[in-house]
Amino acid sequence: MDRHRAGFRRSARPGPRSGSVSAHREGVVTNPAAQPIRIGNCSGFYGDRLSAVREMLDGGELDVLTGDYLAELTMLILGRDRMKDPSLGYAKTFLRQMEDCLGLAHERGVRIVVNAGGLNPAGLATKLRELADELGVPATIAHVAGDELGSRATELGLGSPLTANAYLGAWGIVECLNAGADLVVTGRVTDAALVVGPAAAHFGWARDDYDALAGAVVAGHIVECGTQATGGNFPAFTEIADLGRPGFPIAEVRADGSAIITKHAHTGGAVTVDTVAAQMMYEIQGARYAGPDVTTRLDTIVLTQEGPDRVLVSGVEGEPPPPQLKVSLNTLGGYRNEMEFILTGLDIEAKAELARKQLESWLPVRPAELDWTLARLDRPDAETEEQASALLRCVVRDPDPNKVGRAFANVAVEMALATYPGCSFTSVPGNGSPYGVFTAGYVPATEVEHVAVLPDGTRRTIAPVDDTQPLADVPAPTLPEPLGRNATRRVPLGTIALARSGDKGGNANIGVWARTESQWRWLAHALTVDEIRRLLPEAADLPITRHVLPNLRALNFVIEGLLGPGVAYQARFDPQAK
Repeated sequence: MDRHRAGFRRSARPGPRSGSVSAHREGVVTNPAAQPIRIGNCSGFYGDRLSAVREMLDGGELDVLTGDYLAELTMLILGRDRMKDPSLGYAKTFLRQMEDCLGLAHERGVRIVVNAGGLNPAGLATKLRELADELGVPATIAHVAGDELGSRATELGLGSPLTANAYLGAWGIVECLNAGADLVVTGRVTDAALVVGPAAAHFGWARDDYDALAGAVVAGHIVECGTQATGGNFPAFTEIADLGRPGFPIAEVRADGSAIITKHAHTGGAVTVDTVAAQMMYEIQGARYAGPDVTTRLDTIVLTQEGPDRVLVSGVEGEPPPPQLKVSLNTLGGYRNEMEFILTGLDIEAKAELARKQLESWLPVRPAELDWTLARLDRPDAETEEQASALLRCVVRDPDPNKVGRAFANVAVEMALATYPGCSFTSVPGNGSPYGVFTAGYVPATEVEHVAVLPDGTRRTIAPVDDTQPLADVPAPTLPEPLGRNATRRVPLGTIALARSGDKGGNANIGVWARTESQWRWLAHALTVDEIRRLLPEAADLPITRHVLPNLRALNFVIEGLLGPGVAYQARFDPQAK
């Protein structure tokens, strides 16, 4: 592969974008003749497949390899790491991957862009330089800084969180790549920025090339969760012939921002309109998808199957971004513990009530929060004990670790011979553990210093966008003509439509889409907010908003507060709304 192919500027040949990146530049696409840039993904979260970097480098042609290591929960985990050792705060597994593959990537001319820097991108960049020296690999390494707002949190009205990180955009990455970096480490940038940055550098896009930027945002959103775009977590998984080891996704981004989503040949999984639509519906809200560089109109996306494992994403329109940046805030909420009782046979409700009364009355001091959930997994005339059993879960939380530690665990165990018949537990509770609370904050973009730290140590400030537009709802689109009234029968919704759900802080989204026009004509009218409340009684009293995306034949429902204060709080059986 030619590592000097059109698009990227190396440090020996600095282009007109050296120095501070301007807030506005005239023109549309600067380098429309450049070949598409092939951007792969090797990580959807901190803990994803360790071998994925090598799989992607060995599997076929790539220009850039990206990895997303940061989720809301990850920032809390890294914050706790940093409390123990200030030199940490980054995704340590990425260093292990580079020990194995940095030389291979450099040999093949594949540049790497990752957000594995977490809370300490400078620290990870230093470790990577040391590693490159040890390996004898002449890789140039840069990083992006400025997202860390912890020292200014009170001043900015963000309280006193453990971590406070603004979601930066792609232009710091662009500056690093244009300065010749082989490897760019970031902290908290938007997930899509890992794709937008390389594409913008390759094609020379301007800050106001909003349609092209929006197209790359969509491509980035599709590939950032790794194998979720190639059949992982896919509702129609039985239709995929080989899901044993799905390949990681690739976006072939074009000069206008459109992209082909694909994967390396001879890898598992599949890339279809539906696998791409599934990931497109993950963790979104309305038709306007706000980011620091562009607001993307999700209602303009067109998905087309171009061939086996090749889906074209086109038609995406963009608008100026809002004037604020989102800030990820994590706070230590206190300490938690839990206990699960197994209830078997008859009188399940009475057994659960007895266990609740006994435990609560035996506790020497009541924790601040004590939540019970009864999961009726039992079935009548069961063939096994497991099939005849329900689970009663008790979760306790308190600022004082002693109230949820042995004081709670001992009482639960002491009940064993004094409670309902057949009492047993899934496990014995331990000492409890700290939990976090995630919230989102917002600050003016002008308050955040976005900095590209180039391979030679030069610091270049990225000016904020001066062309901004407040975020607003789009007018309600016209719904399709409803189907005529015919005889009906009762079936699971999943036999008619597909769905993907996800979490954003304490909110959950459920994206539901139809595969045919007739299904869409039914779905658009049948699946209302009231119907969602009926289908999901646990959400009946929560605020729910429905967003219509006709191009995808999709409805997206945002359920506020379903997850409490976020995934680390573990408010429910499925804390990430999967």
